[in-house]
Amino acid sequence: MEFDSHDEAYSSYKEYARSVGFGTAKLSSRRSRASKEFIDAKFSCIRYGSKQQSDDAINPRPSPKIGCKASMHVKRRQDGKWYIHSFVKEHNHELLPAQAHLKKNGGSGSGSSKLFGAYQNLDCLDGYMRSQHDKGRRLVLESGDAQVLLETFTRMQEENPKFYYAVDLNEQHQLRNLFWVDAKGMEDFNNFGDVVCLDTTYFTNKYRIPLVLFVGSNHHVQPTLLGCGLIADETVYTFVWLLQTWSVAMGDRGPRVMLTDQSNEIKTAVAAVFPRTQHCFCLYYILEKVPRQLEYFSLWNDAFTVKFHKCVFKSWTEEQFEKRWWKLVDKFHVREVEWFQSLYEDRRLWVPTFFRDVTFASLSAYSRAESLNSKFDKYVQGDTSVNEFVEQYKAILEDMYEEEAKADFDAWHEVPELKSPSPFEKQVHLIYTHEIFTKFQLEVLGAAACHLKKESEDERTTTTVYAVKDFEDDQNYVVEWNVKGSEICCSCRSFEFKGYLCRHGIVVLQMSGVFSIPSKYVLQRWTNAARSRKPVSGKLDEVQERVRRFNDLCRRAIILGEEGSLSQESYNIALSAIREGLKQCGSVNHSGEEENVSVERESEPQLDIVISSNKAPRLSETGKEKGTKGKVGFLVI
Repeated sequence: MEFDSHDEAYSSYKEYARSVGFGTAKLSSRRSRASKEFIDAKFSCIRYGSKQQSDDAINPRPSPKIGCKASMHVKRRQDGKWYIHSFVKEHNHELLPAQAHLKKNGGSGSGSSKLFGAYQNLDCLDGYMRSQHDKGRRLVLESGDAQVLLETFTRMQEENPKFYYAVDLNEQHQLRNLFWVDAKGMEDFNNFGDVVCLDTTYFTNKYRIPLVLFVGSNHHVQPTLLGCGLIADETVYTFVWLLQTWSVAMGDRGPRVMLTDQSNEIKTAVAAVFPRTQHCFCLYYILEKVPRQLEYFSLWNDAFTVKFHKCVFKSWTEEQFEKRWWKLVDKFHVREVEWFQSLYEDRRLWVPTFFRDVTFASLSAYSRAESLNSKFDKYVQGDTSVNEFVEQYKAILEDMYEEEAKADFDAWHEVPELKSPSPFEKQVHLIYTHEIFTKFQLEVLGAAACHLKKESEDERTTTTVYAVKDFEDDQNYVVEWNVKGSEICCSCRSFEFKGYLCRHGIVVLQMSGVFSIPSKYVLQRWTNAARSRKPVSGKLDEVQERVRRFNDLCRRAIILGEEGSLSQESYNIALSAIREGLKQCGSVNHSGEEENVSVERESEPQLDIVISSNKAPRLSETGKEKGTKGKVGFLVI
């Protein structure tokens, strides 16, 4: 290698050091006596050399030097170019490679600067440098844990080059924070990255493993794992590093909505890294803290619970919430309680009254047990070690992939049953996934138990407000319907929390002479076209037809897979047909979004058909199984 200057040579050595996992220092340099220009320089590992003071010195300063010999010596030629005179590769200590294999736009970065510079160059960290008190913080791991982690990540990266991980080192070059995500997590973010929950439960509850998770929700209302982290502390710096690193892994993008615990440090970090993201607190984090806070002041009782829930969940307007809140805090003498003051200051981040036309995709529930995040609790207990979690990590991924594959298979081979003549139910019959359609059916059927009464009407804004009595849960709700904008909002906040229209909104539409759901309330993320690159809003009839075509092609693909796998010759024929068909379809559709589409990608998971009966089923042209006696196959990634 040659360099134009010794500074360029040092920059190259630093990039190499980042990729391998060690810190660097400029050891020495030498100038020419005649020209006064640099002619010689030596760079080394930061642990090069020996400590200059004894361990029993008064107030000894920590030193990273442990006699490491790794170094690079460069010299200048007569033509001004610098070359490597000597290079020592071996170290006498553990290395922490910060590899970041990430493909973007169908291509991979070439050269170490593109490969490793992405996550290292976290510009927004400059404003959140660690304080002197935090500089020595490091990740608390048991002996051998770091090596197990790195060996696991290296192995997973060999299996799939898209696997991504990054490390953060403190000033003593000890592991401070760690992040990783598999290829499926990155792909899931492409399709379901609109709402993401940063789950810090295991860290804040002082579990043995300092684990944080990035959790999403797929179109089957199943949790998706969008990234994992091990963190040393809860400082602003740590969360900024974690969020920025995660953003790099996701292609320098952020979610529309991010749900987190109530934390000033997290709030600051989200605002710094994702200024365009709507940050909200998970409701169950707040609700679980309320009894603990009040128990401390001996104020917890049923009367407070009733008033608190009325204020939070039954306030239709901001003015109504304000009035009820101050009445509540004064009645129960919590106005001066610091935590309640923080709740009020952060009210726009957690009170449903302030959420309109925002959906949390079932990720914000009223309790931890009801949340999608709780699915991971069976894998992580209070005494789960890092080593045990790493061993289970692959099982977690396999379990999630299998559940999603089963749900996909059911969507391809089963048509849900209609339970009413409702036009709303028919409208989304083939559009929604089975899970969402089943939930929406309950709302359609529940509309029969609702009675509405017009409260007010504004002809200028074409807005009408209705009071709806739900006899099933014996509750009263407020529904606002704007004819001109086809906008509907209910005080139950079903759309905001679950992402589909509630029974109270349905009965208002019926009484208003509207017999189709406004397209903005049929979210693509809940449809069978969730993974489509093209938006489907406003074209629900087209979506139904696409779903029919999609299901038919999937059935035929299984037939082709069965026949094509019988011999190498038939496999080659089937593969050739698929490649040619995909090429022609891409040409017809003019997608232009992925220029280099390939059927076989070694870095992506392959699909296998696993049959649940001893005799393999044969599918007819209509997709009916033969010889399975009711048993079906399922897909496993």
